[in-house]
Amino acid sequence: MNGRRLCLKRGAAVAFGGFVSSLAPAQGRVPPSTSLVLGDQAGGLRALFEASRALEGAPFAYRWANFQGAAPLFEAQRSAAVDTAIAGDLPVLAAAVGKTPLKIVATRVGKPESLGIVVQPDSPLRRVADLRGQSVVVSSARGSISQYQLYGALEEAGLKREEVNLRFVLPTDAAAAFASRQIDAWAIFDPYYAIALQQGARILRDGRGINTALAFITASEPALADAGKRAAIADFLQRLGRAGEWAQANAAAYAKVYAELTRLPLETARTITARAAVAGRPVNEADIVALQAVADRSARDGILPLRVDVRAITDTQVWRAAA
Repeated sequence: MNGRRLCLKRGAAVAFGGFVSSLAPAQGRVPPSTSLVLGDQAGGLRALFEASRALEGAPFAYRWANFQGAAPLFEAQRSAAVDTAIAGDLPVLAAAVGKTPLKIVATRVGKPESLGIVVQPDSPLRRVADLRGQSVVVSSARGSISQYQLYGALEEAGLKREEVNLRFVLPTDAAAAFASRQIDAWAIFDPYYAIALQQGARILRDGRGINTALAFITASEPALADAGKRAAIADFLQRLGRAGEWAQANAAAYAKVYAELTRLPLETARTITARAAVAGRPVNEADIVALQAVADRSARDGILPLRVDVRAITDTQVWRAAA
């Protein structure tokens, strides 16, 4: 566990590597001097691109900046330390509420069973209704997909949010606490979710029927305002689409690279990659409607302090669907 935890914990603002020069000269509208900082969570996006080799020959330089959760990643985007970020639906909305200058530029579709509420294997808690009066740790911060999933599960079970004591802890710290049995119930997402299950945790409720399973790529507004970076981001998104297609067609190879990069057991990596938001595509009207529903419910439930207009934080022109 210590080695895995160390790998995943190199979280807040630690990059996986230095700038990687493109293997081919700049083409098209991307100036030769253009470089991007690509924000990632727990190495997932980098693993996808390294496995698929979809960034080979990119007409821009880049480096990966890895974070343990969406909250520190969007702090980096807010301070212009990264040009792009990847996160689930609610964290994107929370970042927008926090005045992060971003635009949604691509959609990724995963599976809702990639997150859930877990308890210790011998816990007396058998159903969500048993959480009444209990403490639940939510990762990573307020406005996470885990908070949304937990609130949905509580409502489904007929519990009021005030009947549960919530604590917000970043994933790697929560993982250590859960492993040492300092936490009874934990709302968490992959890869931490899969690791906890592999170590014996029991599922109280997963995200099926509650979460959208949508994730999004956001680009910072300053990067999009720069013609060279905007062109590079457009090229990156096209490569994202190709990387997703490759991963779906080569699941075993993708899982192997993911395991090597994150130092997780291969079987755990297979589980994570099989339900990860891999397929990338341009944002469509259905995505906007689905995310607006999350925004409206989150404002209603007090997860977000105000309603976000999803259309206003979306740029559908960076990556357009083929005619």
